[in-house]
Amino acid sequence: MGRSATTKDAQALFQSLRSAYAATPNTLKIIDLYIVFAVVTAVIQVVYMAIVGSFPFNSFLSGVLSCVGTAVLAVSLRIQVNKENKEFKDLPPERAFADFVLCNLVLHLVIMNFLG
Repeated sequence: MGRSATTKDAQALFQSLRSAYAATPNTLKIIDLYIVFAVVTAVIQVVYMAIVGSFPFNSFLSGVLSCVGTAVLAVSLRIQVNKENKEFKDLPPERAFADFVLCNLVLHLVIMNFLG
């Protein structure tokens, strides 16, 4: 009997999340997809390292940190571009994107330097 109530609660939760996400603008959905891609790429690299080994450890570390750093910067971009966020209402989306691109450039220059 408790299991049925738990299943109904889980279905109600997923239904409410699905309906709330349907109202999300397409620009935020694209950013979400980019975040998922970066995280999945990092997970693939970690799994590959676990299976094959991490002989050039700097390369492995650079790849994973690049993916994680890019995902973090994309989350920051998503927060700044979201129209419902009142903290960044005066910030134009073009400025937020320019900050994202500049920070990504700096991140990847550091990553390339770390590769050696």
